[in-house]
Amino acid sequence: MKAEIIDYIRRNRVSATEVADCLNKTGELTAADALNRGHFRVGNVHWMYACDRSNWTVHEQAQEVQPGDVVVVDAFGCGRRAIFGDLVSKYLLLYRQAEALVVRGTLRDAPRLIRENWPVWCDGLTPIGCFNHKPKKLPAKSTLDRHRRKLHGAIAVCDDSGVVIIEKKHHTKAFLKKLEHIEQQEDTWYDCIDRRKWSTFKTVCEKAYLKD
Repeated sequence: MKAEIIDYIRRNRVSATEVADCLNKTGELTAADALNRGHFRVGNVHWMYACDRSNWTVHEQAQEVQPGDVVVVDAFGCGRRAIFGDLVSKYLLLYRQAEALVVRGTLRDAPRLIRENWPVWCDGLTPIGCFNHKPKKLPAKSTLDRHRRKLHGAIAVCDDSGVVIIEKKHHTKAFLKKLEHIEQQEDTWYDCIDRRKWSTFKTVCEKAYLKD
């Protein structure tokens, strides 16, 4: 069912906003804003992490990324240091064929990331990067397990509004029906506004089209 949901979202370009509406206006992955505008990406989440001011674990885990994965990276104990820059971005997007990069931390090499127009979402930019030594202190196992359970194998939908996560518990036929319904609803609402010249109040709040 996950593959069907991803395919439907991609083919119909269901926005992150619409997906969040299907999740009862939840699902936002915070600290992840679009670096380059105009990208729309959806795919299976491959979750990774950096820690202790080091990106050693990112380099290590990047080897397991599969084509089509949306790489989501969390940072623990890295402050505002960039988790990585152009080199890792190029490796993941070009050679591992990742769908997109979502880094809940800062990135460096901004001129290259912008020039290449990579599909990247992050929490800002800085020239100061992490070290590449093996971390001396790892996050608590319970913390890593909690993040992995929630994110690894989920679905990420990324556009200019941000990133929305569809957790594994929602990979159902019922959720696919919600996506189909919201697409139909959007078509109806725009028809009411554009063709019928109704107000947004009459359309969205009163739902007068249901009385026709």
